[in-house]
Amino acid sequence: MEKLVIKGRTTLNGEVDINGAKNAAVAILPATVLASKGKCIIDNIPEIEDVECLKQIITDLGGKINTIDSNSVEVDASEISNCEACTEYVRNMRASYYFIGALLGRFKHAKVDLPGGCPIGVRPIDQHIKGFEALGAEVSIEHGTVIVKADRLIGTNIFFDVVSIGATINVMLAAVFAEGTTVLENAAKEPHVVDVANFLNTMGAEIKGAGTDVIRINGVKELKGCSYSVIPDQIEAATFMIAAAASHGDVTVKNVIPKHLESITAKLVEMGTEVTCGDDSVRVRYVGEMKGVNIKTLPYPGFPTDAQQPMCTLLSTVKGRSLIIETIYEARHKHVDELRKMGANIKVEGRTAIIEGVERLTGASVKATDLRAGAAMVIAGIIAEGVTEVHNIEHIDRGYPHIEKKFRALGANIERVSD
Repeated sequence: MEKLVIKGRTTLNGEVDINGAKNAAVAILPATVLASKGKCIIDNIPEIEDVECLKQIITDLGGKINTIDSNSVEVDASEISNCEACTEYVRNMRASYYFIGALLGRFKHAKVDLPGGCPIGVRPIDQHIKGFEALGAEVSIEHGTVIVKADRLIGTNIFFDVVSIGATINVMLAAVFAEGTTVLENAAKEPHVVDVANFLNTMGAEIKGAGTDVIRINGVKELKGCSYSVIPDQIEAATFMIAAAASHGDVTVKNVIPKHLESITAKLVEMGTEVTCGDDSVRVRYVGEMKGVNIKTLPYPGFPTDAQQPMCTLLSTVKGRSLIIETIYEARHKHVDELRKMGANIKVEGRTAIIEGVERLTGASVKATDLRAGAAMVIAGIIAEGVTEVHNIEHIDRGYPHIEKKFRALGANIERVSD
């Protein structure tokens, strides 16, 4: 076990490069299973624990993985014949459920253990199951394992009862080989949904409408390997933007798509921070006292739930009252108890965090309760007075490549040590 030790009250300055999107990569890697011919070369893959788990799952299925470098991987899924993914790697991460859709699409059969992931609230897969059944599959859950079978998959209209990123992608993976046309309505519009659709199209799929709430998929007979580069990580970029403002710094966040960050930019500007967008960069500069704002998490293009915890840290030291209303996950305020240890004045009522800004935070021993909460605690340590120790950082490593190195390059006093 390791921990991060942070000596606080530092101002972040400089430039930081953003890696490929975690949420896109963890769907694209399972999608390579659909390629029955050729090899997939995926670039801009983030060097994170979730990616390593997915590589192992593909290997266990019979695929061949060749790591080209730290951010590029070659996947040969042509010889996969095993339709069962029932290992500890599957149970330890959320995105492993994409193997259900991918294996169902290619083999019309899949047996995959129910996924794990961060404890941020109930995340049912009922909409996934609804989609698979609409395509003609029989679905059962036995002893913690999802079993799907179909003689054939038939295209149809599917209306999701709630906007679900996971269900949108998973059903899209299964539908690429369905006979006829599948229409997904009330589909998720997040950038990584678009990225997965673009990847599938590069392999030979026929998908239109990704990025809107209606996606149309014309079934094809086969998909082939291709070369593809994952989009930049919207949430990693948001984390560094928020950290720049929180530390009263001046940071240019590079290798980003500014349009994906518009909801973050809007709130930082509303607070009084200067944000300048380039073609593939965003500069965040502290220019004076910031004020509190109200935030409500929403599906894209609204404010992302994955960015609200780092934003909570920022707002905890901003003058005035702020509200964060979490509409996506009901248990996403667990980090508040950790921030209180550092002197934050935050009260949680249901899904709403009421934040009264304090003059300063003070260092303490805290833990990362989940992935994004971990990032929030790192930012808190950077701006706090004294020393902060962040424990349970295995959560952070699931989504942030070398987080301490990137912050150290911006001027943070942060080290990774044995816990």
